[in-house]
Amino acid sequence: MRRGVDPARLWPLLAALTLLCAPSGSGIAATPSPVPEDAEALRIEGLEAPVDILIDRYGVPHIYAGNEPDLYFAQGFNVARDRLFQLDLWRRRGRGELAAAFGPAYLEADRAARLFLYRGDMQREWAAYGEGSEAIAARFAAGINAYIDFLRAHPERMPPEFARFDYRPSRWTSADVVQVRSHGLSRNLDSEVARARVACIAGVHADRVRSPLSPHWQTRVPAGLNPCLPKDVLKVFELATAEFRLNAAAGPEPLALLEALPARESRQGSNNWVIAASKSATGRPVLANDPHRDYVIPSIRYLVDLEAPTLHAIGANEAHLPGISIGHNDTIAFGYTIFPIDQEDLYVYSTHGAKPGEYRYRGGWEPFRVVHEDIAVRGGPPVPVELVFSRHGPVIYDDPKSARAFAVRTAWLEPGTATYMGALGHLKARSLAEFEASIARWGAPSLNHLYADTGGTIAWLPAGFAPRRPNWDGLLPVPGDGRYEWRGSWPRSDLPRRVNPAAGYFTTSNEMNLPAGYPNAIRKLGFEWEEPWRHIRIDGVLGSLGKVSLDDSLKLQNDVVSLPAKRLLPVLARLKAPEGDADRALALLRDWDGALEGRSGPAALYEVWMLHHAGRAVKELLVPRAASAFDAADIDVVVFFLERPRQWLKHGAEAKRDALLLATLAAAWRETAGRLGDDPAAWRWDQLHHNLTEHPLSAQLDAADRASWGVGPLPKGGDGFVPNMSWVSEPDFRQTSGPSIRIVMDVGHWDDSWAMNFPGQSGDPRDPHYRDLAGPWLRGEYFPLLYSRAAVERSATRTLRLLPR
Repeated sequence: MRRGVDPARLWPLLAALTLLCAPSGSGIAATPSPVPEDAEALRIEGLEAPVDILIDRYGVPHIYAGNEPDLYFAQGFNVARDRLFQLDLWRRRGRGELAAAFGPAYLEADRAARLFLYRGDMQREWAAYGEGSEAIAARFAAGINAYIDFLRAHPERMPPEFARFDYRPSRWTSADVVQVRSHGLSRNLDSEVARARVACIAGVHADRVRSPLSPHWQTRVPAGLNPCLPKDVLKVFELATAEFRLNAAAGPEPLALLEALPARESRQGSNNWVIAASKSATGRPVLANDPHRDYVIPSIRYLVDLEAPTLHAIGANEAHLPGISIGHNDTIAFGYTIFPIDQEDLYVYSTHGAKPGEYRYRGGWEPFRVVHEDIAVRGGPPVPVELVFSRHGPVIYDDPKSARAFAVRTAWLEPGTATYMGALGHLKARSLAEFEASIARWGAPSLNHLYADTGGTIAWLPAGFAPRRPNWDGLLPVPGDGRYEWRGSWPRSDLPRRVNPAAGYFTTSNEMNLPAGYPNAIRKLGFEWEEPWRHIRIDGVLGSLGKVSLDDSLKLQNDVVSLPAKRLLPVLARLKAPEGDADRALALLRDWDGALEGRSGPAALYEVWMLHHAGRAVKELLVPRAASAFDAADIDVVVFFLERPRQWLKHGAEAKRDALLLATLAAAWRETAGRLGDDPAAWRWDQLHHNLTEHPLSAQLDAADRASWGVGPLPKGGDGFVPNMSWVSEPDFRQTSGPSIRIVMDVGHWDDSWAMNFPGQSGDPRDPHYRDLAGPWLRGEYFPLLYSRAAVERSATRTLRLLPR
């Protein structure tokens, strides 16, 4: 493996192997080779011709088929071989079919999920993803079903979760691939509600401390809106969209409730960069990507190599999807981060007191649409439920006492917004023009697409469904009476783009990256972006290098230098404190370099201070009336206030700032000592910060299975604002989100590309690839993402041959 944190270290055998691998790019025909003596031959109903699956030492499958229908069939069969429990749980959760497997305790979750299924025009839906997309999804689903059928003859290979809870996996259809939307990454419904709560208590201006807007913007409460909302107005939405974990206390049910518990605090983001040939040490473009998601087991993403005579592509996708969404083919490389277009709105209706089921719209009364469905329940009869919709979307809350109802309008219920399905168009693109055609109707999630090709072109191409809001900004809920309507969406041509930048590179980290002069006040794509610190650090490192090597990119993905810390250390250096806890804290931080290494004692103190003390104190000082509405000030506000308090306070700004610093540093010192002991020389950040990735069913497992089905705890460095993003949960310092995969691609010399997938490729706890990558991931190591057939054959440790029955 190759290390990102120490480029000089490279396992000799793998280095030699990589050097022997010739660059691919000739489009090797996927003609099955002679079957190795140790190959496992499986006869499968539904294939037209033999398919070979070579599994390398890291668990990455390389699939070679004689035609594309068989290729996608084999992709479905193979991912079911590795991830069947994950696939089945994803489908059941999204379609609202948990109760059929787990009993009546899941009815509420099933009803919520069904509200957010795509129920629109399927012809428009398939057309949005390009010609042949429905056939691809059908072959992928058929492959999953073929593996389910295979298990009937081979029950010993059934994933252990099904035996433990005594149910069988469901069969798939092509519609399952696209109709489930509740796992999608769109925004900003929760922030609208949070902002309304601040506005209710202290006025909307106070919300600048919770969530500053960019580009500069002053929002207003929409005419006709009462911003004081019911406390649990988003309960149904959260139930429909949250990851599921088993609840150990489920009452009398023999199977514990698999429910959407309150989500751990986390952040969905990513980093990517593309280096032009002129700035690359290889003389070829390089594209690096590390998408960030909540840590689940198995990993949300799956690496796969797909090859047929008419197609060859390798990379990662979410396990339930055909194709890949991050990776490369023979000619182009592609990756993404979230480009935070505001794609959601909460509508508030005045309901008819005398006629339940009607709401006011354009001066009259309009009936809600009611869909009646039966939910199958294990051990009992089906239960009828009502699903209620307004003209804008699913109704998630009805309050007869106040005569108000609430519904969600979201881009991911529009045709063509199934998460990442638009990436099917990338697989055969051979030029920038063809790639741009593949994202012209990209729906969700909204992304910063980065592109590079073997001809040397690099590009930044944001895309996503961008609602046109002619008379409001999308930052607060709006009345649903007809005054606030989307008027279609902005076309891709109205979004920014850059090709071959003069700097020789482009990087994105979910920051506000609209170009100067972009008319966002008119188009209102969004005003809520991730904090800029990851981007500033990455941009600074890349800009400082004359030539950027592959090892530079590997190292940068593992970088833990905190720019907020480096900005605040000079402020602290000027602070004078009497002898005591604050003075001891200042002394420990005085010579620190701002790197959040796991072994660092100053990093531990800094994080305790920021997470538990500084942000809360800044909030209470700046907006005391709104203090109960949110937990802490945004980190940008904390940094900017502590640097320039006069911009935030009129009287006694520096004195109040200094008093806050002394009080919070002293409190942080005492807390850290209480957690790590009285000797600061023994403190380590990774004694607090850790990754513990638990199986969704872990609460109902015994100690031995809980340990073998989970991963961790693993000691961690970093935090949410460094390139190696590690979002820290406040209560227990647990890492809740971060890089799901890492990939660095040498464009044109494909066999010198590198990847990592945490914690492993397999979803079966009995498989050696279930957790084998957790240790290398923690150490910042990578494995070669081999592309040429010759290199793969040298690295393969297992071969499956699928034969037509």
